[in-house]
Amino acid sequence: MDPSRFYTGLVADLYAPLRSESPDPEPYARFIAASGEPALELACGDGDPILELRRRGVDVEGLDSSPDMLARCRRAASHQGIDVVLHEQSMESMALPRRYRSIFLAGASFNLLPDDQTAGRALERIREHLVEGGSALIPLHIPAVTPDTALGRARETTGPDGAVLRFTPLSQEHDDVSRTQTTLARYEIVENGTTQVLERPWVLHWHTQAGFRELAAAAGLRTNAVLDATGRPATESADTFVFWLVREP
Repeated sequence: MDPSRFYTGLVADLYAPLRSESPDPEPYARFIAASGEPALELACGDGDPILELRRRGVDVEGLDSSPDMLARCRRAASHQGIDVVLHEQSMESMALPRRYRSIFLAGASFNLLPDDQTAGRALERIREHLVEGGSALIPLHIPAVTPDTALGRARETTGPDGAVLRFTPLSQEHDDVSRTQTTLARYEIVENGTTQVLERPWVLHWHTQAGFRELAAAAGLRTNAVLDATGRPATESADTFVFWLVREP
């Protein structure tokens, strides 16, 4: 399937209830304060943290390729009385009328881009949407192999309406050569004796720090820093790190 359509249907419905925690808006507020406005959140999903940033008066827009996630974001914004500009486009093909001082992702959604070529195109589009001297913040993650004992084991929660919501990893292929991990996942909603089921491959493509630095440079983006979750310099062996990139003249 088209990776940009992954978060649709049941996947979009179960995303917020089953995630472990919502993104903390503070690191992104600090990044925008340092890099400047206007800002653009890529893969903004159903509204975290963009709606909180808009509540604070930050000039930030959102972009996502999933119409379902954007619909959820618009409903949340309307319910909270928040004005927000949202764009339905993919990162690798975005063409917006505005240029930004800050572009960021609030999670490792960049890992959903399936190969280096697609990631390179996304970085080129990011550069084209930054003003000269503008910055991009891109979190990345090297996924660990799911233990065999965890395959087939559901993670579930109960929704406010009493429905049982489940996510189950069924099988997994981990390829160190292509740096790709594909997990066949099952999504379920059980309500009033009826079960909705969707099985979908979840594809993650990861980057080494050295490899991503090269991709960014090829797109015209200089690496300003590689940080850990606390904002300190990341170690070379870190499996989670954040690239702060700057558009070169």
